[in-house]
Amino acid sequence: MGANIALADVKVHFFSEEARKWWTLAAVSFGLFMIMLDNTVVNVALPSMARDLGVGLAELEWIVTGYALTFASVMLTGGKLADLFGRRRIFVVGLAIFTLSSLACGLAESGDFLIGARIVQGVGAALMNPATLSIIAATFPPHQRGMAIGIWAGVSALALAIGPLVGGLLTQHLDWSWIFFVNVPIGILAIVASFVLIPESKDESAEQRLDLPGLLTSGIGLFAFTYGLIEANTYGWTSGRIVASFVLAVAMLTAFVLLELRQRLPMLDLSLFRSGTFVGANLAVLLVALAMFGVFFFLSLYMQGILGFSAVQAGAAFLPMTILIILIAPIAGKSSDRFGSRWLMTVGMLLVSSQLVYFSRLGVDSDFWSLLPGMLTGGVGMSLVMTPSAAAAMRALPVDKSGVGSAVLNAFRQVGGSLGIALMGAIMAHEVGDFRGAAVFQQKQAFVDGLSTTMTVAALIALVGAVVAAVLVRSHDPQAREPVAERIPEIAA
Repeated sequence: MGANIALADVKVHFFSEEARKWWTLAAVSFGLFMIMLDNTVVNVALPSMARDLGVGLAELEWIVTGYALTFASVMLTGGKLADLFGRRRIFVVGLAIFTLSSLACGLAESGDFLIGARIVQGVGAALMNPATLSIIAATFPPHQRGMAIGIWAGVSALALAIGPLVGGLLTQHLDWSWIFFVNVPIGILAIVASFVLIPESKDESAEQRLDLPGLLTSGIGLFAFTYGLIEANTYGWTSGRIVASFVLAVAMLTAFVLLELRQRLPMLDLSLFRSGTFVGANLAVLLVALAMFGVFFFLSLYMQGILGFSAVQAGAAFLPMTILIILIAPIAGKSSDRFGSRWLMTVGMLLVSSQLVYFSRLGVDSDFWSLLPGMLTGGVGMSLVMTPSAAAAMRALPVDKSGVGSAVLNAFRQVGGSLGIALMGAIMAHEVGDFRGAAVFQQKQAFVDGLSTTMTVAALIALVGAVVAAVLVRSHDPQAREPVAERIPEIAA
């Protein structure tokens, strides 16, 4: 009798309204962990992919940028779809697409098939990511929302941090395909948990309409520009194909801006950019991603292909930087509430630039201890840029625009990362030529020379970011608003 009463109490507690909110957060975080992990887990597996699939630098770049570009292009639309058709429904649809495309990635036997599957995977991630934040906002009352969003951001940061190590362990002890196969059982469990734990909700209060012209013009423009950068070395910078891709990119992105200015319910609210601080924060995020995504990409290739690191050693080599980001980013966020973001971001960008200058001097016989100072410098620098830039962007907007402001910031980060890999890849391809498979790493000195040039260019980009932060981001009155940490939807992704 007593046991039955105790069991009933447990059931009541488990299914109580208060407990259900936290189970909802757990289910949402489960899916979020997968999509954030896929931002960094792939990099250390790239040399194995090059050898097994016989692909060159261009294909490796597309494997990473295909995911990031569709993630960025569809993300703003994904948020509107969630509000229009139901947040749980779109989250589950995104989960299903992500899970099935992960299976396809793992089964890929050619570079083209893997690239296509990664592009579809990015669509799934773009549907899931904004829905996670919308579900949290709809589930938690204002006095608990800050804590829930903090956990959401912490899960994102953890996934990004351990991604290289997880990728290394799976690649070395199983096979590179398992970095994708592992998503399948997790995705199935997340779908079941979503139906059981997440209540359905949608936006009934405001008119909703999809901006399909904006989605098409921005997506085509970004893909055309990236295609031109990645494939220019193969076809020639003055070839008709490459010139046409850049012309198409300019035309589509111009059309996107004109459309968004005239749309009654635009995908991207350009009025947000009337704030110089919001512009500065987004440009800083774009520039730091432009500089740093290439670092993760090419250092992974360098450590394994040139220095002879195993996949696990390469993943572990990034840990000093990622651990510092996790430890320092929250402190930087609180400091930005007290002192403002401007000089934190400026100093952070200067440290990132210093890291890249240091990496430009690496050689064919460097080791982990040669990499460590740069990793530590970059960890501090990235911490001082990431959270304060999010704080500056959110602080520049009214509270009711925080959601769309966060989506724009995340989109700028993904676009910057994609273009950074494409730009650095174009420089690297010019140095090492169009080698495929393991042959990419046989020209060791040419690879290191190319790495030196790419790091130097990336350092200059980060330096421009420091100027942007110092000039555009304004100081603030710390008493004027509630602490931004209470309403930042993202600090680490």
